[in-house]
Amino acid sequence: MSNRQRFYVPPDGDGKDFKTLFNHLAAAGAGRPVDEHGFPQGPWTPDLLTEAISQIDANQAGIELRTVQLWFQDNDKGISPDNIRWLARIFGCDNPEATSAWQVELSSSQTRLIAQRRQRRQPPASDDQGKDSSEEPAAAGDDTIVLEAIDDRSSDVRPVKGFSLARKSEAIFGGGSFLDLPASVFAGAIALGFMSVFLGVHSISYAEDNGALRQVGFLWAPNWTLLFMIFMPLFLGFSREILTYWKNEGRAQLVASNGGAGGDDGWRAKVEASPLTYWAVFLVCVGFAGIFQWISVRLIPLLEGGGDYAFDWGFIGILRPEVVSIAAEAIFTALAYLYMCLCFYLFFVGLILIYTMVYDYKNIRRLVNTSRDRIFPDIGRSIGERIMRGIFRCTLSGVLIAICMKLQAIYLLTNSENILEWLTQDFTSVVIGQGHGISLHDFTAPTQYTSLLIILVTCFVFVSALTQIKIIADGGASSMKMAAIIALLVVSYMTIGAFQGFSILLGASVLLAIYGLLDPRLGSGPKSNGARVIVS
Repeated sequence: MSNRQRFYVPPDGDGKDFKTLFNHLAAAGAGRPVDEHGFPQGPWTPDLLTEAISQIDANQAGIELRTVQLWFQDNDKGISPDNIRWLARIFGCDNPEATSAWQVELSSSQTRLIAQRRQRRQPPASDDQGKDSSEEPAAAGDDTIVLEAIDDRSSDVRPVKGFSLARKSEAIFGGGSFLDLPASVFAGAIALGFMSVFLGVHSISYAEDNGALRQVGFLWAPNWTLLFMIFMPLFLGFSREILTYWKNEGRAQLVASNGGAGGDDGWRAKVEASPLTYWAVFLVCVGFAGIFQWISVRLIPLLEGGGDYAFDWGFIGILRPEVVSIAAEAIFTALAYLYMCLCFYLFFVGLILIYTMVYDYKNIRRLVNTSRDRIFPDIGRSIGERIMRGIFRCTLSGVLIAICMKLQAIYLLTNSENILEWLTQDFTSVVIGQGHGISLHDFTAPTQYTSLLIILVTCFVFVSALTQIKIIADGGASSMKMAAIIALLVVSYMTIGAFQGFSILLGASVLLAIYGLLDPRLGSGPKSNGARVIVS
C-alpha cells in the first residue's frame, strides 16, 4: 500500500532478526517514493537510504554512508537506538502511528539479533552440565558480540586470529576510493617511465650483426607502457567496481529478495574458504614470474654478457655501457619486475574474486523461493545483468593485456625498425601489396607463454560466468555479442605474427573491444520486461 506518496509496508511481527527484516524491507522498497501506479521506485541502496535519512529535519547530525552500508552487509553489526528512530521514520513514511509501530518492530528485531549472536557463540554443553555452569563462559564471550550487534557505529571488523592472505587481498579491492587501486598502478608505470628516461633506456636503437637499426627502448614496449598505463588500471578499476557493488548492494538485495536465504554463508566466508589458492598465486607471481624470471632472464645475462633471449631495453648495459651501467640496469630491471609481479598478483586476485562472486551469486539464486521471485522479478535479473557487464569489461581488459605482451614478444623477433613500422608493413603487404614477408629470429620469448596463461585464465572466468549467469534478454543477443567479441579478440591474439595481414584482424578486434569497454550493453539498450536471469 502507499502512504503519503510513499510505499508503506506494515510490520508483520513474524519474528525476523534485524538483518533479515532490514534486507527484506530494503529490497521491497519500503518507504520509497511511488510512481503513478503506486509501485515503489526500486529497492533501497546504501546511497539512497543515506540521503533519505540525512534529509530528515530532526536529524541534524545526518548519518554516514559507511554506517548504512553495514546494515546491507552480512556481518555481526546491528543498529544503534538513535538510528532505529530514523529508520523507523523512513519505513513508517513519516506517519506518527506507523513510525511508532516500526520503532517497536525494529527494536524487537535488534533484540532477536543480539540473542542469535549470543546463542551462536555459546559453547556446546553436555547433558550432565547444569545451566549455571555454562552461563558464565558464554557471558564472557558475549560482550564483544553484544557491542557489535548493538552499536553500528563501532568497527565492523571482528578480531581475527592469524594472518589471512585471502582477507588482506580482498580488502585491497574493497577498501578506499574507486580510483586508489588503478591510480596506484598507473603511478607506478609513470615512475618506471621516468626512471627509464633518467637512465637513457627509454628510446634507444640497436643493430644486431651490423643489420638494420631496431627500436628497443622501454617506452616503445607496449607490454610496459600500454599494459600498465591503460589496460591494467582498467581491469583493476572495473573489477573493483563490480566487486564493491556485489558486496555492498547487489548481494544484500538478492539475499533480501530470497527471504534471507543464503545470508548466513556470507561473502567473507566464501573468500576465506580458499586460502591455498591465494598463496599459490602469490608464490607463482612473486616467486617465479618475479624473482626467478628476473634472475634467469635479466640478471644472469647481464653478468655473463648475453643469453638466448631477444635483445631489448633490459640488455642495453651489455653493448652500450656508455649509456647505462650494468649495475644500474640490474637495479632498474629488478624494480620493474617487482612492480610487474605485484601488479599481476592483483590481476589474478581480481579474477579469483570475480569467480567467487559468480559462485556466490549462483548459490543464492538457487535458494530463491518461487513466490518471492514472483514478488521481486527484477532483482535477480538486474543484478545478474550488471555482474555480466562488469565481467565482460574485465575480460576485454585481460585479453588486451595479453595482446600487448605477445605483440612485444613477436616484434623483438623481427627485423622491423620499430613496432609501429612492423604493424604498418604487415597491413600494407596485404592491402596494397607492398612490404616484405615475416622473418623471425630464433630467440626465446618467455612473454609469449605468460600471455597465453593470462588468456586461458581470463577466458575461463568469463565462460564460467556466462554459463552460470545466463541472461536471456533480447533473445540472448547480449550474451552472444559478448562471447563473439571475446572469441574474435582471442583469435586475433593467436594469429599475431602467424601470417601476413594479421594486423587487419587485430585492428578490427581491438576496435570492437574498445566499443565493448565504452558500452558493455553493446547497443542493446534498456532491458525488456520479459527478460529473465536463469542460473544453472
